[in-house]
Amino acid sequence: MAIKKSELYSSLWKSCDNLRGGMDASQYKDYILVLLFMKYVSDKYAGKANSLIEVPVGGGFKDMVALKGNKDIGDGINKIIARLAEANELKGVIDVTDFNNEDKLGKGKEMVERLSDLISIFENPALDFSKNRADGDDLLGDAYEYLMRNFATESGKSKGQFYTPAEVSRVIANVIGVNQSNSQSQTIYDPTCGSGSLLLKAADESKTGLTIYGQEMDNATAAMARMNMILHENPTAEVWKDNTLSNPHYKNKDGSLKTFDFVVANPPFSTKAWSSGFDPEHDLYDRFVDGIPPKKNGDYAFLLHILRSMKSTGKGAVILPHGVLFRGNAEGEIRKNIINKGYIKGIISLPPNLFFGTGIPACIIVFDKDNAGTRKGIFMIDASKGFIKDGNKNRLRHQDIRKIVDVFNAQLEIPKYSRMVTTAEIRENEFNLNIPRYIDNSEPEDLQDIEAHLKGGIPNRDIKGMEKYWQSFPTFKEEFFIPGSRENYCELKIEAAKIRNVVSQNLEFKVFAQNVAGLFNGWAERNVSKLKSLKIGDSPKELIETLSEDLLKTFENVRLIDKYDIYQYLMDYWTSTMQDDVYMIVNDGWVGNKDLLPPELVINRYFKAEQDTIDLLEDEKDSLASQKEEMEEEHSGEDGRLEELKNDNGRISKSDVVKRIKVIKGDKDFVDELEILNSYLSLIEQEFDVTRKIKEKQKILMENVTRKYSLLSEEETKLLVVDNKWMAILRKEIVGEVEKISQNLTGRVRELADRYAITLPTLADEEKALNIRVELNLKKMGFTWN
Repeated sequence: MAIKKSELYSSLWKSCDNLRGGMDASQYKDYILVLLFMKYVSDKYAGKANSLIEVPVGGGFKDMVALKGNKDIGDGINKIIARLAEANELKGVIDVTDFNNEDKLGKGKEMVERLSDLISIFENPALDFSKNRADGDDLLGDAYEYLMRNFATESGKSKGQFYTPAEVSRVIANVIGVNQSNSQSQTIYDPTCGSGSLLLKAADESKTGLTIYGQEMDNATAAMARMNMILHENPTAEVWKDNTLSNPHYKNKDGSLKTFDFVVANPPFSTKAWSSGFDPEHDLYDRFVDGIPPKKNGDYAFLLHILRSMKSTGKGAVILPHGVLFRGNAEGEIRKNIINKGYIKGIISLPPNLFFGTGIPACIIVFDKDNAGTRKGIFMIDASKGFIKDGNKNRLRHQDIRKIVDVFNAQLEIPKYSRMVTTAEIRENEFNLNIPRYIDNSEPEDLQDIEAHLKGGIPNRDIKGMEKYWQSFPTFKEEFFIPGSRENYCELKIEAAKIRNVVSQNLEFKVFAQNVAGLFNGWAERNVSKLKSLKIGDSPKELIETLSEDLLKTFENVRLIDKYDIYQYLMDYWTSTMQDDVYMIVNDGWVGNKDLLPPELVINRYFKAEQDTIDLLEDEKDSLASQKEEMEEEHSGEDGRLEELKNDNGRISKSDVVKRIKVIKGDKDFVDELEILNSYLSLIEQEFDVTRKIKEKQKILMENVTRKYSLLSEEETKLLVVDNKWMAILRKEIVGEVEKISQNLTGRVRELADRYAITLPTLADEEKALNIRVELNLKKMGFTWN
């Protein structure tokens, strides 16, 4: 039985993190990734002739397993890794981490236990990479992504730069057209590749595959990148360790820089010593013909290197801080020159706090040399408000990624979000590219109307501000408002308390709700057959791509509903539940998997009457508990008959009540107390009896449910999973958008009505009347009012 992917990854991280000891995550990741590498190549290539990676005798993961509990386990692991490294020219790549380091892993028994436990984590049968990427299932890639995000999160501000968030990488890949590549001979290059996360994610968007090149100056990080290329089935990818600016590795025979079809980069922001090791004024590679960047800020050094590394038809993108868009002097001159050459296709302003090395906001600058000379403008997107909080960082949601990519590639102009800015306008702004100069993303201010506060009425200006509702529901305006006694003001036609009811009962609103439900039902009908035809070996990733594309088209032109919000509902549910279900189905089939069918699903379908009986008993139990609480409240306190029976936890036990009854029974002085105690005892006994019945019926119900699991046919399982689980939950979420519209409309009308309901003169009169009453009361008490 396949374990749920989400559970597998979270348990993998939790287990690894618990074993970390005194190391921070930036160091600990090296141990984990080496073990992940050893497990992967052993699963994938061990015992196979002519493999891309040779797993020599004594150089595989099973040899590590044999070392568990061995007092020399650290040294033994180092030797196993060395054998694999030597057999595959991976010296200096996979053998840079010392598994015999007592300072990091502990001494003696502590090291033995820690390393033995680490190996045991990767022995998990669910972590079988032998069929990785078979039928589109990238178990390793997903596990790697999960671990890398966690490592970056835990590494601290100065140590998380090795990782570019996958969401940003996906945006970059799609806006530079990697997914349109048509040959594996096409190239992609990252001059500051870190661990390779951006390069790998970008290359992965290609349908045909790309030839990968990267350069990284940090030794351990470059080793990690090389290792990750193999982990992601790109063993021929080239990763060179050296400083890209002072000693670029990829060159042509004549010594000039090699150029590439695609270039992507997330360089370190505002590097001060960028020119160390070479003289930019006499650059051998003609990278600074448009100007030399400031000595203490290397942002434009990397940008110019990227431009020089692109083919004449090349596409590229770089992540840089917003300062590159508007800083003057040398940077301003460089910016002017590359704008005039038409190299910049677009700029995407990202939300703050996305990246692990810095909290400052950044942007993506998109380059395209193809037809650059004819380019008449730069397409700008302000995506700074589209994100979700994720721990102490922000993260792009599925809908944010999709909207950025759709809008950029179609060059759609959306108010407060995107527009094409002409080069002429940019020149007028002295080549300043600061996004707020061209896109105002501020929300309109909700202005207070002084005259309305003084004289009453609702300003027509505010009602006009709700035009999006009146376009969809024209009759609402007349139902809510009537002209006021003054020009440009109106009055609320109905009581404020009835606004919600008017909205829900409005015929136009009902038709709108029915249309939304109908659109979802149409999408469901088109796709239910696809879902029910899922079989072992199918591709979950192709499935969700088909489902999401159809959903976006379905809700493309619905007023008041953002299709990307609808898209997010599907993607959230896919991530939280549906993905795990689908992966289990394509691995194990439909029948016999209880994880696919929560008990309540089977109960609602086949044992509704039994559950209703239990629910009635639960209601009866709650009623008895309430009666007990009422009695306790009534007969507690200093003179209460039940107060003395309460234990330290404030509870009254049956045994204590019975004991007290025996003591006072037959004594005429305690008749009232006896009556109270007998009533209370009766409630206890009734509650106990109902609880017993509930447990008995629940046991029988769960036995029936368990029995039913084994009797369910494949068709019944499909009906339960697809119709009663997946579609039911999605329908509830998506159709729930209509309720949000109702709430927003109701809330705004009530807000305007309440805002101007009481005028300032009325408040002044009320204050005057209250002052008079206070003065009179004070006089009655013998005080004077000053």
